[in-house]
Amino acid sequence: MRSGFVTLVGRPNVGKSTLVNAICGKKISIVSDKPQTTRRQVRGILTRPDSQIVFVDTPGLHKPVSALGERVNAAAIESISDVDVACLVLDATMPFGSGDQWVADRLDLSKTIVIVNKTDVASKKQVVNHLIASSGLDALAYFPISAKSGHGVADLVAHILERMPEGPMYYPDDIVSDLPEAEFVAELVREQLLAATHDELPYSIATVVTEWEWPRIRCEIIVERESQKGMVIGKGGAVLKMVGTAVRQQLPPGVFIELHVKVDKDWQRKPDRVERLGY
Repeated sequence: MRSGFVTLVGRPNVGKSTLVNAICGKKISIVSDKPQTTRRQVRGILTRPDSQIVFVDTPGLHKPVSALGERVNAAAIESISDVDVACLVLDATMPFGSGDQWVADRLDLSKTIVIVNKTDVASKKQVVNHLIASSGLDALAYFPISAKSGHGVADLVAHILERMPEGPMYYPDDIVSDLPEAEFVAELVREQLLAATHDELPYSIATVVTEWEWPRIRCEIIVERESQKGMVIGKGGAVLKMVGTAVRQQLPPGVFIELHVKVDKDWQRKPDRVERLGY
């Protein structure tokens, strides 16, 4: 039996969550085109008859401007220690920059794999330039892949498996994620709100399930200003209705979602509020 822990790190929006979902064959982390969608560590578990790999999806590392940003960064950095393999995920459509180097400087490159993601939308020249620019890191291996299309993912997983030590199963073989159901539903609500809102609003939104009496679930949507409340509700409740419908479609039949919006002024700049919301 081979088993171990693998963390995925990188700048925001490089495709870490999409990759974890592709590897595990199931939605583990929410995804969107908004940076900093992932706010906490989420583990996806890939179990096979003779192996188990625990993939740790992490928030994108960035320059924090709030208490939330600082906590999100800390969650990603904490994931780097005590893993068997670290994966530095790069966006092939963007040049290798100082932000990527900043992340790489915090890794043990003797156990790091460089993943050049988004090859489905990047040109061959962009991919090659990324591989050349990152070759100076002297990492274990380099894999150009597309988490979205699946190209190269199987080869990547096979390589990671070869680097796993002998060890026990850390989770039962029917567990695919360690995220509690209530937190997963709250994240599904936030994912739909990210898709429905624009500009700075996504960063002001937090979601938390406050009641769970199956099949009834009550989820609070927290914003920072009274003006944002109307944007989240939408005209005649249109946005909340759309969000609720989209979330229900991803849950077992018969579930009933209650969505309530409340204002917690400037919550993401207050460490105690950030901690209370579980970040």
